[in-house]
Amino acid sequence: MAMALISLLVFSILFSISSAEFSWQPGVNYGQLGNNLPPPTTSVSLIKSLKAKRVKIYDANPEILKALQNTGLQVSIMVPNQIISNISTNQTLADEWVQSNVVPFYPKTLIRYLLVGNELISSTGKETWSHIVPAMRRIKQSLTTFGLHKVKVGTPSAMDVLESSFPPSNGTFRNDIAFTVIKPMLEFLHRTHSFFFLDVYPFFAWASDPININLSYALFDSKNITVTDSGTGLVYRNLFDQMVDAVYFAMERLGYPDIRIFIAETGWPNKGDLDQIGANIHNAATYNRNFVKKVTEKPPVGTPARPGSVLPSFIFALFNENLKPGLGTERHFGLLHPNGSSVYEIDLSGKKPESEFPPLPPPDDYKGKAWCVVAEGANETAVVAALSYACSQGNRTCDPIQPGKSCFKPNTVVGHANYAFSSYWAQFRRLGGTCYFNGLATATAKDPSYGSCKFPSVTL
Repeated sequence: MAMALISLLVFSILFSISSAEFSWQPGVNYGQLGNNLPPPTTSVSLIKSLKAKRVKIYDANPEILKALQNTGLQVSIMVPNQIISNISTNQTLADEWVQSNVVPFYPKTLIRYLLVGNELISSTGKETWSHIVPAMRRIKQSLTTFGLHKVKVGTPSAMDVLESSFPPSNGTFRNDIAFTVIKPMLEFLHRTHSFFFLDVYPFFAWASDPININLSYALFDSKNITVTDSGTGLVYRNLFDQMVDAVYFAMERLGYPDIRIFIAETGWPNKGDLDQIGANIHNAATYNRNFVKKVTEKPPVGTPARPGSVLPSFIFALFNENLKPGLGTERHFGLLHPNGSSVYEIDLSGKKPESEFPPLPPPDDYKGKAWCVVAEGANETAVVAALSYACSQGNRTCDPIQPGKSCFKPNTVVGHANYAFSSYWAQFRRLGGTCYFNGLATATAKDPSYGSCKFPSVTL
């Protein structure tokens, strides 16, 4: 009986330590790709008002790290992608980076995670991949040299590191990275008791196949839709768990079944381009609130493949960031507007009942005709190149803007590009063509046709 009580006491102590280290409460990603964002001191106050437990930044901005001093927030910082290759072969450079970016702030700023690059496999060429794990080892050695033993080293990966993800039990890493990059990484994470940092976005998975993936299932909002894994019999009630478990199974397939996953990014856009379905405030609030509810549940629910496991996490993102490149959704993942006001109310502690939040606007997607025109502020030299590209595609895409034809006037780059972009989109949307043109174009519901010049349109 005494031994049983001692065992129970030891378990309770270990559980308390584990709970402290792997808090249920999610954090937030603090991106800085905006020209209208508040200063770090204000941003940190806003982070605390959201009741976030931790914060991740995408560099080691000293002004932000100073603002985070004595806040109690756990902090994740990042080595920039551009210097990973150099650090991987130079211990002195790694030491200098840690000495400049960690040592001056720790422990007043609770730096707990040091991420080596961001989505390196997705965003860099193959020539960088072999440097990822050596760079992680160098940074870990530097932290050891300076006595910073509580800082975990990792690197965030996107879901595209998988070759196969359905059913989850078939989760497999890509052949080109499984044994050369991922397996050495898993060995490092296992040896240092760190995490596999993973960016998980059910929005993108759903948006790529909205016919076969139920929206409620992607939003954690499904009451009666389940997916059964034919390989294991495990039953899934949301898309997020499916995606996470696919990575657990992929790691197990390489011989590392016990490495923990840390959700480095997840979220849902509150707005997007005219043709980006599902990107609205209603769905964003629904997803993020339900995610918070899931990861703060006590005792922890984990996933079907890892029941009871705590999933530490960061929600993306703190602000809508107006300088982020890409489709419109990229600039609208924020919990807050740049002026600090809420896009929608959320409590990252998970304690506020759903009934106490104000009603959400309906989840309206635009339905009707749309055209593709030059975006405001687009670089004219770049527009000329995009115009040339659009006119070189398809069947008589730009005939009406030739001299003497109905849309030749006004004879301007923007005037001709407006027609060419719309014509291109109308011809190629069903084949995957978009109204983007490297950020030079935007979709509009306002018909740009004039006189006898009729612009082709798409129907959304």
